Amino acid sequence: MKVADLYIRVSTDEQADKGYSQRSQEELLRKYCDINNITVRRVMFEDHSAKTFACPEWKAYLLELKKHKRKADVVLFLKWDRFSRNTGDAYQMINTLRKLGVEPQAIEQPLDLSIPENKMMLAFYLAAPEVENDRRALNVIHGMRRARKEGRYMGLAPIGYVNKTDEAGRKYIAIHEPQAGILRWSFEEVAKSVYNTEQIFKMAKAKGFRGTKSLFWFAIRNPVYCGKIFIPKYKDDESRFVKGLHQPLIQEDLFYQVQDV
Repeated sequence: MKVADLYIRVSTDEQADKGYSQRSQEELLRKYCDINNITVRRVMFEDHSAKTFACPEWKAYLLELKKHKRKADVVLFLKWDRFSRNTGDAYQMINTLRKLGVEPQAIEQPLDLSIPENKMMLAFYLAAPEVENDRRALNVIHGMRRARKEGRYMGLAPIGYVNKTDEAGRKYIAIHEPQAGILRWSFEEVAKSVYNTEQIFKMAKAKGFRGTKSLFWFAIRNPVYCGKIFIPKYKDDESRFVKGLHQPLIQEDLFYQVQDV
């Protein structure tokens, strides 16, 4: 009878994904072992990303295998991306395990790695999740740039504004008092050049400004307050400002007066 170690790996951001929870993986692996008459020796739970094998549980497992070779015949996991998402690291680890007398195998993507052509399939299984992640990240970047080009502010609202969502589910920022009023007063005072910025910050704090000095300095340089949205450079698309859809806190000429000061 074959002896197996079960390897269950799930990173924090995957906990809620269907089929990736630790409990779900363990149930499927144990069921597979029952059907195939395989004895389960131990179960390993890893809550780190599959980008690297430098994880506590896996390092302890390798150390145990080196001290006590051939305690298990196979190490089983659900899919190859649970084993690794780095093709080079995966091949090296497969060779390491084989030298220790253990054969790695994904129960939902079984491969006989003694057949050379199957290594091409293994490369696909390992690379596909990374390609999917890269495509998702690219879609997010393009989506955020498109929103900015439309004049929508993306991210946490700056002080003096608050994040809201309209009836269509689109996010936007709205003026939020009393911080908006304090900032408006601050812009006007800086433009007068009667007091220096340090003094104005202290007066703003006395009025109820809820931020640090660095946040105050950042705010009086932020074009969002005069209704502008900055679009950073991306590939051949040059950086620029567009008119925002949100309500400006101050007039544009006042903002540039403050920048001159």
